[in-house]
Amino acid sequence: MTSPLPRILFALAALPLLAACENNATAYSIDGSQHALILVREQRWLWDSSVGQAVVASRLPDCQRKVTIHPGPTVMEEMQVYEAGDRLWALHQGNRWYLAGTDRCLVQDWDNPGGQPPGPLVGRFQLRDGAPAFTREQTPAAQ
Repeated sequence: MTSPLPRILFALAALPLLAACENNATAYSIDGSQHALILVREQRWLWDSSVGQAVVASRLPDCQRKVTIHPGPTVMEEMQVYEAGDRLWALHQGNRWYLAGTDRCLVQDWDNPGGQPPGPLVGRFQLRDGAPAFTREQTPAAQ
């Protein structure tokens, strides 16, 4: 009979490597919990130099879809969210733009010709206290 000790030691040694991986999601709630844009970040392995990202466009019960977007750096890069129309938002992260719509729950790359936002800033996905969070933009009336 072989001892389980080597397997236990290996599992314990691997825990710090697995614990360093990222698996987070944070939501911009639009009209309550049933209507939202969600940024998902997943790093499979500690040694990966980038983090897989996806945006979930959700308007339940009508639609919900998770769409993979370009990978991000291991330290989260802020993503601004702008109004772009009825049930349509422009997402800006680094030099990339995306359009996210909750009418049919679609997300796509957007070649924003002028680089200017199409509407007012709603808020941003950013690190807060070391964890991804959505921060709403303060409107002048709310200040």
